This record gives sequence, structure tokens and C-alpha cells, in this order.
Amino acid sequence: MKNTKILAVLTGIMAIIPFGARAAYPVYNPQQLARQGYVINNYPQQNGRYSGNAQYYQQPQMVGRTNITTQQLVAASATNGRPMGTNVRATSPNRITGSLPRVGSSATNAGRQYYQASDYDRLADSGLYIGLSAGYSTMISGNMSADYSGQDKAFFAPGSFRASDFNSDSVIPLQISVGAAINSDIRVDFSYLRYSGISYAGNVQTSTGDGFVDASVSGGAITSNSTMLNVYYNIDSFTGYVAGGSLRPYIGAGIGLSLNTIADYVVYDKSFYDETNGLGPGSVPAGGLTGISDIYAYHNGGTMEQLAFQLEGGVTTSMNDGLKLDFFIRYANLGKVKTSGSIVVSQTEWLSDGSGASDGEYEAPYDSVFHYTNWFESGTLTSLDVGVRLRLEF
Repeated sequence: MKNTKILAVLTGIMAIIPFGARAAYPVYNPQQLARQGYVINNYPQQNGRYSGNAQYYQQPQMVGRTNITTQQLVAASATNGRPMGTNVRATSPNRITGSLPRVGSSATNAGRQYYQASDYDRLADSGLYIGLSAGYSTMISGNMSADYSGQDKAFFAPGSFRASDFNSDSVIPLQISVGAAINSDIRVDFSYLRYSGISYAGNVQTSTGDGFVDASVSGGAITSNSTMLNVYYNIDSFTGYVAGGSLRPYIGAGIGLSLNTIADYVVYDKSFYDETNGLGPGSVPAGGLTGISDIYAYHNGGTMEQLAFQLEGGVTTSMNDGLKLDFFIRYANLGKVKTSGSIVVSQTEWLSDGSGASDGEYEAPYDSVFHYTNWFESGTLTSLDVGVRLRLEF
């Protein structure tokens, strides 16, 4: 009896399985499709009839009508009592191969699925490189001033008591770089940058104690030699390429040390300074000092090491044989330039002849020379440059 019950349960399960299978898969009834004009080929048949259960598990291969649409298949399945959805998906999509579109173009042609940046991007950085750049300083900002301007009778050692801008008529900074690309967006290099042709201001204002007078300067050439570690980042992912894909924009920053040198220079003050407190030469006994004129101050130059940094932005274009050109704008802060603090002053002295006359004075027959120490002149040194860099990649 017990075995009979088990057999009945198994029989019921076997009877349900075909209905479950019919519910789980869309049905393409061969007889129904044939009545609608479809010719069915390679479908299992037995005794000239289509095999019964095969329709639940095999999709027939239909030939004879090539314009079978998804809607027609849906209609056929609905007629058979097993509706199917319309989201039919291709089981074997075609892969499109070929060259990628030119960088910067609006083409949407598909290309290889896997690639390296250098395979299609002629502006991509790769490997080691050396670079040489030349620029033009459009603006040298910074100035010289005297650190001893608060000293008593500092005008006896003429200098730039008011800030005086550098002379920068034709400054052409040169740079040599050695670096490598980290990836297609970032490159790093070590550079040597030299500025020359800058000089102390040609004219300065020096203190009289009551105001300022003009003084002329000769000499005072300034050079700066800096070494920096620079990082550059291509920003085309934000800005896109420009000029039809031929220019790639980038930004960069660097930090390092600069060695700034100023050569010796001479400040000449031609003013006459009265030493009689306005009483005139007649109020001074014979041989007494009545005035000073024609002051020459010989400033010894100096060299100092400073922290330096630079900011750069530009665009890159490619040439043949691994050559690239960077067109850039650069701001460089090279720190301070400073004299050694040693000043030798030569001046003309006027002495009273003892006559008591208002013009009773004469030029001293000797050279009056003084030596000042720890009287410095200094100024900051910054530059805004435009230039071009040639890079050779290996």
C-alpha cells in the first residue's frame, strides 16, 4: 500500500514537469508557424509529423521568408499560448575592427578593444626624453633696495634707497631637461635653468637726509642658475585637444634651488652736500670741511643660494622621429639676489680757505676714501617668460 502511494506521487510529478517546462521557455509551435507561411527546416520529425516535446527546447530554423520580425515571432508565440517578450537580444554580435578615428575628430568608428595610448595618440608621452628650451622674458619683476637705508648718514654710501626695478632689455632664459613619462598623462623631469642679461637698475634714487636725489649706476649684471624637479600633467581630458587634435594642453610646476649672483657695480651721486648747516664757508675755520660732492660708491657683488619654484602652462605638438615641441608660458620665482655688504666710497671734499668769504672754499688735494661693511643691497627676482621647448623621446 505504501509503495502504491509513492508510485502515485512520482506519477503526478512526472505529469507536472512538461507543463513547467512549457511555462519556462517560449514556444515556437511548428504547425502554427507553418500555417502562417513559414517554411521550417531541420526540425525533428517522426512519421512525417513534427516531434512533440522537441518544440519546448529547440528553436526551429526558419527559412523561406527572410523578413521575419520580432513582432511576428511574438504574435506566433502568443497564438500558441506562450507569449514571449520583445527584448530579443543578438547572441553573436559582430565585432568591428580597424583603425581608430583621428585624435580630436568627431568620428565614432569603433576600434580595437584593447590598445596602448601610443598606438593611436601621436601626442602621448612615452619613455625617456631630453629637452632644450629657449624663451624670452616678457617681464622681469623685482627690484633692489638698500638694507642700510635707516643708518645715520647713509647717503654717504649712495645706493637704491627707493626700490628700483631691474634692467631687463633682452633676457633669454635657457633650459636643459632630462625626464621620462610616468604614463600618458604625467611626465617628470630634472631641469637646469639659466637667466642672464639682467642688471641692476640704471638709475636709482638715493637719500639726502631730507629727500631723494637721482644717481646713476654702471655694472651690476645679474645671473641666476637654478636646478628644479618638475612635474607636468596633460589636461586634455578636461579641455580636449585643440587645433583639430594637433595640440595637447598641459600644466606643470617645479621646485628646486637657485644660485643668484650680482656683479660689482658703481653708484655715482653728483650732488653737492653742504656741511656748514647753511652758514656758508665763511663760518668755517681754514682747512675745515665745508662740503662733499661727486660721491662714487663701489658695491661689491655677491652670491646666495635660494629656494626657487616655477609654474608653467602650454601646449604640445608632435613632429617626426620622436620629436615634440612645447609652447609655454612660465612664471619663475628665483628668490633673492644680494650684495656682499662691502661698499668702498670715494668722494670729493671741499675745505674752507679761512677768508670768511661766502665762496671761500677749495677742493681738497687728497682722495677721501671710506670702507663700509655689512651694508647690503638686495631684491627679489621673478620672471614671466614665453618660449618653446624641443624634446627628443627615446
